[in-house]
Amino acid sequence: MTDLPKAPAGRRPGLGSRLALILPLLAVAGLLFTGSTANRPAAVPASHAAGTELQPSERHRKVARLVGEVIERSHYRQAVLDEKMSSQVFDRYIESLDPSRSYFLATDIGDLERFRFKLGETIRTGNVDPAFVIFARFQERNRSAIKGAIADLESEPDFGLEETFAFDRVKAPWLGAQADEDDLWRRRVKNDALSLMLANKTWPDARDVLKKRYERVLKRVDQVSSDDVFENFMNAYAHVYDPHSNYLSPRSSEEYNIQMKLSYVGIGASLQLIDDHVTVMNVIPGGPAAVSGQIKVNDRITAVAQGKSGELVDVVGWRLDDVVQLIRGPGGTVVRLSVLPAGATPGSKESTLEFVRNKITLEAQASQKKVRTVKRGDQEFKVGVIDVPSFYQDYEAKVSGDKDYRSTTRDVARLIAELKKEKVEGIVMDLRGNGGGHLSEATSLVGLFIRKGPVVQLRETGGRIEVLDDPEPGESWDGPLVVLVDRTSASASEIFAAAIQDYGRGLIIGQQTYGKGTVQNLYPLDRWALGPNAGFGQLTVTIGKYYRVTGDSVQNRGVMPEIALPSLISTIEVGESTRDSALPWDRIRSVEFDADHGLAGALEIVARAHERRMQTDPDLKALIGDAQAVEKLRQEKTVSLNLKARKAERERLDADRLSRINLRRGAHGETALKSLEELKAEDEPDANLGETAEIVADLDQALRQSPARLSQVQPHKK
Repeated sequence: MTDLPKAPAGRRPGLGSRLALILPLLAVAGLLFTGSTANRPAAVPASHAAGTELQPSERHRKVARLVGEVIERSHYRQAVLDEKMSSQVFDRYIESLDPSRSYFLATDIGDLERFRFKLGETIRTGNVDPAFVIFARFQERNRSAIKGAIADLESEPDFGLEETFAFDRVKAPWLGAQADEDDLWRRRVKNDALSLMLANKTWPDARDVLKKRYERVLKRVDQVSSDDVFENFMNAYAHVYDPHSNYLSPRSSEEYNIQMKLSYVGIGASLQLIDDHVTVMNVIPGGPAAVSGQIKVNDRITAVAQGKSGELVDVVGWRLDDVVQLIRGPGGTVVRLSVLPAGATPGSKESTLEFVRNKITLEAQASQKKVRTVKRGDQEFKVGVIDVPSFYQDYEAKVSGDKDYRSTTRDVARLIAELKKEKVEGIVMDLRGNGGGHLSEATSLVGLFIRKGPVVQLRETGGRIEVLDDPEPGESWDGPLVVLVDRTSASASEIFAAAIQDYGRGLIIGQQTYGKGTVQNLYPLDRWALGPNAGFGQLTVTIGKYYRVTGDSVQNRGVMPEIALPSLISTIEVGESTRDSALPWDRIRSVEFDADHGLAGALEIVARAHERRMQTDPDLKALIGDAQAVEKLRQEKTVSLNLKARKAERERLDADRLSRINLRRGAHGETALKSLEELKAEDEPDANLGETAEIVADLDQALRQSPARLSQVQPHKK
């Protein structure tokens, strides 16, 4: 969440006025990227040739010392970079280079163990040579593996053999010998070929595609710059403190600043390179990807095409910034992406999605409203839905004195007034996919729904606690309220949902939220240089945590809904609790606030009605079936390398999904589909939003039967 566009220099204001970042994002024009810089090389210097040994520069040594000093002094953990932490840096750095344990041998790791307890001293003194020695070993193994993969393409694999490929090796032991690596890569090549053949390519076609793919990877092994190695190593260090502290190289800093200006052209998605696949990490509110609803978190982009008829170019194994160059382009033009859905095993059926590139602006992120009608016998209930994609604020317009500056709170207040005129009985605040934004907007938005009182507590590194209150007493809406969230609702979204829940002002519906309860500060490192434009980059450091008015932290646990809804998003794979170095949940003293306890009785009535619909509603039943199917796939760690078996498995999965779709369509009196190709994105109902509207109608009815609700407001004591 952000409160100011940049960190103030030379002073330490209260947390409520500091820059706080929801996610460590590095932006490209239209796309954002995060992840291992070892797999995401920057532009190759003209002097850098294949086989040239990478070396740290004097600038790198200075930056390493500076980053170490700033993090040790300012980070919330207040942890000293000792031998224990040095060991953690070593493990994280190795993991960042080889997350699938497909390159390093056990003997390599044994040899590199000599650096395990020395990396702390490396950062403290600026002598970062060990990081480059470790990378050189990785680079050597990387070259060897890819050359072996190219050699494996000389003969066609036997696709009739009954053998498997273990694609999930995150917790696998290190490869014991060269023979183990050769066998792993033989199977990987076979699986890559099989995946292409499942897309109706012949073996010669698949071989040609893979040869070009592997040759690109091999070329890029030698295109990594010293800046890339250094940035990756410094992030391995920063991430030991927590996942949201990051070092940004000069190049990454420039891309980040582009994103913060909200003025880039593309499809609007943050990307990360994971095991040679460009993976969607976030969908930017207001962008073409978000508007289409077709692309999801953890989807993998395998090919890119220009225009409506351009040839799809295979991008597996490409540098991330090269893929970005293909995807971004002039506004109004078409780009097509071949996408492997999240959770799908390698070789599963891919979808080709079409997007019209557009400028991502503050206007595109603005909150929107719509009205849904819910029937109860002969009665009709009008439910207002306000979609809040982010907590935005036109800061420049605000500080310049523009009385009509745009912000989430101002827009929502206007939408509430419009919904009142339309005589809605209740309101849904839809925060699904809302990753956060301005802290001040979170507090003021809560103020639209409570009379007055504290909203959130902020605790800084030194232990000082600041309480942020509703800035304007009075309510814009005092009727039935439901907040719809999912696992990607984070930071400012969680502040809002937690406050509404703690005050008893409304019901939280959906999925456990992300659990991002930390605050970051941005440090432009050039301010410590002797001259301007020193190329030191930037650093984001976690300098605080925020807490609910009850004193409970949101960190790691998120906000738990009163009523859970099915979701395709896995809480095992997505969320703060999945991050190894995430700060823990804890509690501080509560503050006094006026809690409304009148929803307790209504919740029982609403929950019973919801459970009945879960058993009978065709849209919900179809969604539950999809979620169960995705979860089953998610648990798979290996795939068959038998072509007939894989084809049969795909056909079975497609048939199962088609059956669920047709059961739902039949319940609505719609014609059955003959194949999945006939299904259009707009035909897929938003089952959870529909159920949330039903819950609002139930809540309105229950509260009408309990008119004394407003008399049950009681102070919550410390």
